Amino acid sequence: MDIQKRFDLVERNTAEILTDKDLKSLLKKKKNPVAYLGAATTGPFHMGYFIPLIKMLDFEKAGIKNIILIADIHAVLDDLKCSWEEMDKRAKYYKICFELGFPWKTKPKFINGSSFQREKDYVYDALKMSTILTVSRATRATSEVTRMKNPKVSELIYPIFQALDEQYLNVDIQLGGVDQRHIFAMAREYLPKISYKSRVEIMTPLIVSLKGPGTKMSAIEPGTSIKVYDSEETIRKKINNAYCPAGIIKDNPIIQLYQHIIFPIKNKVKIERAKKFGGDIIFDNFDKFKKEFINKSIHPLDIKKYLAEELIKMFSKVRTYFNKNRDMLKELGKDFL
Repeated sequence: MDIQKRFDLVERNTAEILTDKDLKSLLKKKKNPVAYLGAATTGPFHMGYFIPLIKMLDFEKAGIKNIILIADIHAVLDDLKCSWEEMDKRAKYYKICFELGFPWKTKPKFINGSSFQREKDYVYDALKMSTILTVSRATRATSEVTRMKNPKVSELIYPIFQALDEQYLNVDIQLGGVDQRHIFAMAREYLPKISYKSRVEIMTPLIVSLKGPGTKMSAIEPGTSIKVYDSEETIRKKINNAYCPAGIIKDNPIIQLYQHIIFPIKNKVKIERAKKFGGDIIFDNFDKFKKEFINKSIHPLDIKKYLAEELIKMFSKVRTYFNKNRDMLKELGKDFL
């Protein structure tokens, strides 16, 4: 695969890349660069994680090796969204969700943040960066990621750790949601100030809540998202009740899920329709699907039905696992059930 095709594959469905030029240069220099995605273990694992995970499938096709950082210490730093005592349990839970809840072709390497973030050299570099990073810059970097309701010093340490992870994981690319842009920009600016190179930062868009505009996707807030081990009945109900006005693309979570999850992993999508409405219709790309939806040639209920069944199949392994291991979820708390 030539450089431009690799670049196009990496770039598709992204919100922003810092920078396009640096990414092209990296792909020219390295046949197999390394990318990582960090996931702070802050709460129940839901389908919002699938957007960057799908991007990792594109990375793999483009010759990029993948690492997933189970960011257990980050979850503690974020206003104790995970306690020190619960850290190991949460990390194990996230690893299971990542491994079984996603249709990997080649599983990435999984690394717990706590396995290296307490080492002497790492802590020394964190202290070094803290002496040149201002409070206002750290606050701006972390404001869209951590809670920041009654800001703790740990929340200002958070972006320093995330920047250093790029160096200590020895990666070329960091992947994350567009809400992390300020941390990514800070990492590019401040790593060279302590004699490390800046990396390529790739951002995926954030998906609208299933309830539509104005609500954030969360596994805790009812009806806004789907846990990867939700029951088949629950998945069908949540998708069926999801916001999806006919012909409207903007802020439509169902259409976004087709764009960022279904079409990147399916060669063909068959939407079943009654004969009086034209019968079944097959799509081999998202653009055709979007055009037909805008023209109201396909009905929201028909595309919801297909989406729900695909998610049910996709999550089958992790759902089976947690059906047999409910005690693990109970130990994590009622929000995880």
